[in-house]
Amino acid sequence: MSTESRNPRSYELDKMSAQEIVRLMNEEESAVLRALESAESALATVIEHAAKAFKDGGRIVYVGAGTSGRIAVMDAAEMPPTFGISSDRFVAVIPGGLDAMVKAVEVAEDDEIAAIAAINDLKLKPVDVLIGVAASGRTPFVVAAIKQARQKGVWTCGIANNRATPVLEVADFAVLLDTGPEILTGSTRLKAGTAQKLALNRISTGAMILNGKVIENLMVDVKATNQKLKERCARIVCELSPVTFDEAWAALEANGWNIRDVVKGVVSKSS
Repeated sequence: MSTESRNPRSYELDKMSAQEIVRLMNEEESAVLRALESAESALATVIEHAAKAFKDGGRIVYVGAGTSGRIAVMDAAEMPPTFGISSDRFVAVIPGGLDAMVKAVEVAEDDEIAAIAAINDLKLKPVDVLIGVAASGRTPFVVAAIKQARQKGVWTCGIANNRATPVLEVADFAVLLDTGPEILTGSTRLKAGTAQKLALNRISTGAMILNGKVIENLMVDVKATNQKLKERCARIVCELSPVTFDEAWAALEANGWNIRDVVKGVVSKSS
């Protein structure tokens, strides 16, 4: 596997200065963008499937272990505040549960029975989609989850950083992120993990854009749960209507911080 191979550029990593380490890591990160560019068409296909699932009332389920799982949990957790959706629309499954977010539970990634049980607990329907993520492409938990989801008629996607691996082969659709060997051999939290994070960013954001959750390039369904986000809501109203910041703030306070309602009200008054 390329992600487990030694990177010849870092054979003398232990002898490098701090600046040399940073420079090498920066140079190696170019492989991440090359991998994402090569996967553009594939990622667009996943976005379209995820967008349709969301539109039809389905869920987008991520499955990953270790670093991949933590990345999946992070992406799913950001969806409700960013796009104003309920927390059950983007779901992340990680072996070891939420404890694995802050403490490594690597042995759990080999538990295929736990993966099957987790998928059964979700009571998946054909309207849902499942995206399995694994740098190695052979994580038993992820492979088992994909297989179980397919048995339930769910469209599945496998994302991996190694070619010809089970995660890519058992899924309905495959996305290869070929980031090559890490500078620290086998440490896939580096380039491989970065590529996975960016891929999930594209999938979730693209799906929401296609579902009308964005006007121009503004997140009009953002939840105003703190001062910073309230200020953002007011700025968005100012961008989309001819009102001052203070007027936008007052209108948002009067309308439960619903940007769409405020903008619609301003437009109705001016027409």
